[in-house]
Amino acid sequence: MTVNLPQLRAFLAVVDAGGFSAAAAELGMSQSAVSHAVASLERELTAPLLVRVTPVRTTALGEQILPYARTALSAARSVEQIAADATETMTGTVRLACTPTVCQGLIPALLLHWREAQPRITVRLFEGDSSEVSAWLEAGTADAAILIDPPPGPGVHLAIDHYRALLPRDHPLASEPLIDIRDLEDDQFLISPNGCEARIRAIHNLAGLSFTPAHRVRDLATLISMVQAGIGVTVLSEVSRSLISPDLVLLPLEPPITRRLVLTGPSALPWHPAVRTLAESAASHLAQTVFRSSTSAEGLA
Repeated sequence: MTVNLPQLRAFLAVVDAGGFSAAAAELGMSQSAVSHAVASLERELTAPLLVRVTPVRTTALGEQILPYARTALSAARSVEQIAADATETMTGTVRLACTPTVCQGLIPALLLHWREAQPRITVRLFEGDSSEVSAWLEAGTADAAILIDPPPGPGVHLAIDHYRALLPRDHPLASEPLIDIRDLEDDQFLISPNGCEARIRAIHNLAGLSFTPAHRVRDLATLISMVQAGIGVTVLSEVSRSLISPDLVLLPLEPPITRRLVLTGPSALPWHPAVRTLAESAASHLAQTVFRSSTSAEGLA
């Protein structure tokens, strides 16, 4: 029996992409080549690994093999890292998972930075909520993720992200240097029910307020548009500042609350060789940006 890395790579790509056509695009191969690689793997193992429906799903054997296939590819990448370190080069594709606020507010600038600083590394972005991002990372579907307040581990700290009050510029409190959450008690409060809700609830609890949002909006752009329209106010993180139009203000909040942004790889699998390079490059870049400077100025970074 001879199982090789191209076969495992094609198998994982089909599982992660949900089909042969999408996997072919991901790998930069023809669909027939991907189909051939998976079929040859199934012949070596003398059993089918995939149920060829839409989307593709694994058989019982395929599900058993999946974590070992991921470990094998991760180990191969570690070998590549040793070689890359020896020749002072770094190449490859990193699949990076992030939450919507991080994707929209932080990632565009980082992608531009990485393109210039690490031109031989390709970053593929996946957006999901906090639970999806963590699950993708641990399953090996993503090579890296920017996690919010993760437990202590080997990740690279990127920034401290402060929560701010988002108000229309014509709001009576828009010119204040600091907004006490208690002063917004009479406004309709809008919320996006994602990983930030627990922290926004904590702000209300610290202020002795009940947390009764008038509207729950999943999409961040819709939430911001509703504040623009004067429907209500909300609380967003500092990383969202680049999304805020001139007719809105994002102001420091009392009681203060923050979150840590950490770029890390999976805890149970070897890291993709390029992940730490990207993480350290991002941390250095953010240390020089307005976003990081604004948090450092308050003595909390």
